[in-house]
Amino acid sequence: MAARPVTNLSALTPAAIAGLTRATVGRHADDAFCREVWAVTAGNLYDTVELLAKVRDSELQPVEAGAGELRALNRSARGGGLVDRLKGLGLEATRFAWAAAILGTGITVDMVARLATMDADIARHCAELLCSARILTAPDPDSGTEREEGELEFVHPLIATAVYNSIPPGVCTAMHGVAAQIITELGRGAVEAARHLLKVHPDDDEELVEQLREAARENLAVGAPDAARRCLERALEEPPRPEVHAHVLYELGCATLLTAPAVTIDHLQSALATPGLDDDERVDAVVRLSQALLHNDQLEEAVRTVEAEASRHDTGPVRMRLQAFQYMWENIHGETVAPARSRGLAELARTCSGRDNAERALLILRGFDAMTHGESAAEVLELCDRALVNGRLAPGLGWTDPEWGMELLMMLGSAYAYADRLDRAESLFAEARRVYTGAGWRGGHLSLANAFLGLAYRRQGRLKDAESTLREGLVLAERVGRGLPLYWSSTCGLVDTLLARGRVEEAWAIAEQYGFGPPYPSTIVLPDVRPVRGRLLLAVGRTEEGVNELEAAEKTAASRGGHNPVLAPWSIDLAKALAGQDPARAARLAADARRQAERFGTDTAIGEALRCAAALASGPRAVALAAQAVTYLEASPCQYEHAAARVEYGIAARSVAELERGLDLARACGADGLVAQAQQALEAGHVG
Repeated sequence: MAARPVTNLSALTPAAIAGLTRATVGRHADDAFCREVWAVTAGNLYDTVELLAKVRDSELQPVEAGAGELRALNRSARGGGLVDRLKGLGLEATRFAWAAAILGTGITVDMVARLATMDADIARHCAELLCSARILTAPDPDSGTEREEGELEFVHPLIATAVYNSIPPGVCTAMHGVAAQIITELGRGAVEAARHLLKVHPDDDEELVEQLREAARENLAVGAPDAARRCLERALEEPPRPEVHAHVLYELGCATLLTAPAVTIDHLQSALATPGLDDDERVDAVVRLSQALLHNDQLEEAVRTVEAEASRHDTGPVRMRLQAFQYMWENIHGETVAPARSRGLAELARTCSGRDNAERALLILRGFDAMTHGESAAEVLELCDRALVNGRLAPGLGWTDPEWGMELLMMLGSAYAYADRLDRAESLFAEARRVYTGAGWRGGHLSLANAFLGLAYRRQGRLKDAESTLREGLVLAERVGRGLPLYWSSTCGLVDTLLARGRVEEAWAIAEQYGFGPPYPSTIVLPDVRPVRGRLLLAVGRTEEGVNELEAAEKTAASRGGHNPVLAPWSIDLAKALAGQDPARAARLAADARRQAERFGTDTAIGEALRCAAALASGPRAVALAAQAVTYLEASPCQYEHAAARVEYGIAARSVAELERGLDLARACGADGLVAQAQQALEAGHVG
């Protein structure tokens, strides 16, 4: 048994009793009969098992007409409580039941006999007694589960729990130790033995530590990181020998990396402060520590950590790896990135052909940096494509490979997403979700995979898919901890998606519920947090606050030395917000957005800048600009923006045909607000 979840047999609900009744006497048992079973047994599991056995033996039909006989059957079936009934079967049967409960699964007479130190004939007799008493039973042969010959199981898991909880603590601990020894001797693997070793009292046992470390490795290999964590935490309690203590701390830090970043930081800092790690392990520990610091919103400390370690190494692959991580963390700073740092990265990337993973990492970093600053999208794509091998991730750069980490690949996918290569972005992020799900990684890794896949869906205009994926990512992020950067990714993406769907009140409710407001995390959030927050404030009528937020985004862009008008569309949103009160400034902002868009060069960027210009214009010029926006966005992979441009052009040109095309696109995207806008324009009769 893995734990002691209850101290007695808790009463079952009517629904649970109904399920047990139908499983025992037939699926045709009707509701009235099941309800009466629950009433006469008061939900007591053992009494219910006894009563249903009597029902089956007496061939009573499980229908309402037979329900009146249940009370009499119950009186004849009832004995004492389960523990009293077990004692009544004798000491040897009790020991057999205890041993079976310790094993939990894979119960055979031979295994129980060894664990209970019992003669084989006596063990068989005990098994028969416990089966007759409806405590143990033979498994259902039609269950589809492969079983050993002669295997037994408890009639119900709660009966197993009650028997387990009746074992005296000292006896229980000793039996778990013996069970672990038997399982090890039988060669059943470290994972099965560890289930029992976790229950043994710490005793400075070097062999036990190694068994638990091996079990942790096996658990990680089959996608059970939580089980690995429990094994390593227990190994620390033993405690390990001084020469392996740092290794256990390091392994524990790896197992908890994005499920509990703060805990991971403690483990890895302790491992680095404890003698024992070799040079390669030390570098890996430093890299993982910097990752945990990043995801715990301690970005500056993450940068200092890898910078300090890099200074300890001569020029070569190790130093280049550490420098790449330093560039990585500096490049995702949410407020400032020194232009000199970007120039240095560009110079370094120019020497890289992509011949190894260190060079591929630098190419990805340079591509992401160029994308965030709104440099040529063609150059961004060329850099990212050079980091791939035949269009795929290179060996050693996969989503679960530890050397470079997931953050690098998130940057790669993001660069593709904002450079209009949404097919590649979706493929990368869908692979991440598939890999993490298969590996059993349910923490921050899977949360971020969902958040970034939601980003790809949002960019494509698949708003319903984006919303459901982002909500899933947010649920996972909450398990790791509110306020962390990965939490912001899901929250910001969800608010942005709900705004695109036209569900303003719901977007505001999400923002309020999940604290979507200042202070912001130290890392870049995609989509960019300030424009999304500013757009939300404008949408709910808090215009002054919205303008302030967008102006703050403007200052951040200036400090970073440029911006991507699609990634951070503050200039477009601010121009529209100021159109009435300060048309001259609005025009300058729109012109700046147009210049930035043409510099970046994607159809989406130019089309969005033209939409902004059309919104500020009037008459024939507005119609002409709206038509140009449609031309660019029709060639873009971003279907929501295309739908919006069609609707706006239809309204400006008073064209039923364009409005209807926009309406069809908006419906396909799930953009309810845009659908309503198009329908209103058609119904108003102002087009023709």
